[in-house]
Amino acid sequence: MSVKVYIDGQEGTTGLKILERFEGRNDIELIRISEEKRKDPAERAKFINMSDYTFLCLPDAASKEAVSFVDNDHVRIIDASTAHRTNPDWAYGFPELSAAHREKIRTSNRVAVPGCYASGFASIVYPLVDHGIIPADYPVFAYATSGYSGAGKKAIAVYEGDEKPYEFNSPRQYALSQQHKHLPEMKAVSGLEYTPMFNPMVCDYFSGMVVSVPIQTRTLPKAVTPADIHAMYAEHYKGANMIEVMPLMPADEQKSFFLASNTLSGLNKMQVFVFGSDEQILLCSRLDNLGKGASGAAVQCLNIMMGIDETTGLI
Repeated sequence: MSVKVYIDGQEGTTGLKILERFEGRNDIELIRISEEKRKDPAERAKFINMSDYTFLCLPDAASKEAVSFVDNDHVRIIDASTAHRTNPDWAYGFPELSAAHREKIRTSNRVAVPGCYASGFASIVYPLVDHGIIPADYPVFAYATSGYSGAGKKAIAVYEGDEKPYEFNSPRQYALSQQHKHLPEMKAVSGLEYTPMFNPMVCDYFSGMVVSVPIQTRTLPKAVTPADIHAMYAEHYKGANMIEVMPLMPADEQKSFFLASNTLSGLNKMQVFVFGSDEQILLCSRLDNLGKGASGAAVQCLNIMMGIDETTGLI
């Protein structure tokens, strides 16, 4: 028996990737709005209420409007915008964070898909807070490198066009005002009392990202080593289908290792790394900003809500 699925915003980057992930699935009946009506509120409302599951791949204001269209109690919403990620009434779509997160996704009619940077950040910081390695008031700093696909259709066109500006050949730091749209989510989901500092960089490759959090161990309430933190992550993500805690490297191997950001491009996986020494520890999360950081995470949540294998259509 199939379920009816509608994607509101099916022509955007995330919507198109969700469509790709549904190829070959016979448990889903896609209902698709006509091109000329895809921005018509009445037509969108009709399709949302015809569906069993609706994905919102829209700007924040449009996502909030779409939720207001729902007048059928059985419609379950999976929102890929930033509009509802800090709303406690919505499930946060990162099931690996805890059993409680997974259960809320399974039973909720409203699920907010995490942001790409926030996914990498939370994968590192949530366990640190949850296991008492850092206190909730710890001054967290994070930086990240990302492919340009996360910047949207207009930016993709510039990067891939014949008149690409010279500066676009270089990694470009942005959100320098410390007001990146993912910051409220990164703080709330990870259990932090204060907003972290965040330094993202968009780079000249299509997709994939690494989010990194450095830790000076002298600032921690109790002594920990890289091995201690690695063991904590291994236990926290034990049995996770989509998250792999990578082996702890010897110091000599770390010296010659380069951590690329595009390795998981096209995959719905995440890798967690622990580097450094007893004095300075570097924690990194690698993922595809269009996969585990967007469309793949959305489909994983759908699978959990449907009560089927969460990896369906993803691996």
